[in-house]
Amino acid sequence: MSGSTRPTTDVRASRPPRPPSRVGTAVCATALALGHVVTGCVVLTAYMVEPDGPWDSQAVTNAGFAAGIGLVFSVVTALLSWAFVKAEWLRRWWYTFPAGLAFAALLRLTVLAPEL
Repeated sequence: MSGSTRPTTDVRASRPPRPPSRVGTAVCATALALGHVVTGCVVLTAYMVEPDGPWDSQAVTNAGFAAGIGLVFSVVTALLSWAFVKAEWLRRWWYTFPAGLAFAALLRLTVLAPEL
């Protein structure tokens, strides 16, 4: 009995890698787009607040607080972008939005901070 045995191959190992799901990409892109819109509104609010005069320290505090919240939201959307890019649902250019918004928030907190 010299029966020939067929070599067993794993069918899953021979398949090419599966492309990312379009539904997953759409969900991730929608979630990040909403996060970027909210972050942009908060950063824009930080830029819109200007003190009425030398007595209006509340406006300076509000502008700094809004810029800080915008910076936190930028970090959160950057982490979400990192997770979605790592999962190969989105491409690397999605990092540009949180980076730009974080830069704008940092500018408002430092160089472009309102003065009394």
